[in-house]
Amino acid sequence: MKTWNAKNNEITPAWWIVDAEGKTLGRMATEIATVLRGKHKPTFTPHVDTGDFVVVVNSSKVKMTGNKWDNKKYYSRSRFFGSLKEQTAKELLEKDSDQIVINAVRGMIPRNKLGRKLMNKLKVYETAVHPHAAQQPAALEIKG
Repeated sequence: MKTWNAKNNEITPAWWIVDAEGKTLGRMATEIATVLRGKHKPTFTPHVDTGDFVVVVNSSKVKMTGNKWDNKKYYSRSRFFGSLKEQTAKELLEKDSDQIVINAVRGMIPRNKLGRKLMNKLKVYETAVHPHAAQQPAALEIKG
């Protein structure tokens, strides 16, 4: 028996929408990463993009447990000496709440060409308004 591998032209991606209001960040990010990667489908092939598009709305109302709003740090730097910058999760939420969800999902996606392609399928919006209504995204149920 031969192993079946998906091909790029055989995959038709679906669209999913996730309402992040009141959802725990890590639990939500694992479900989103699974759908982006395509692991929820029986046609999953590790080296082919078999995943779906995910639209996340209300990213500014995401929840973190414990003291993570004050203790969790996000680091960024350029390649110049002394350029290391750090922000707490609360500061990043005020500045750009989309980046909190994007960073959480990016940490669960492979770090290669396929991973960069998968991250382009993630659309995150701060409010409930999004321009993807024409794609008729189905609701993705996430616990927690």
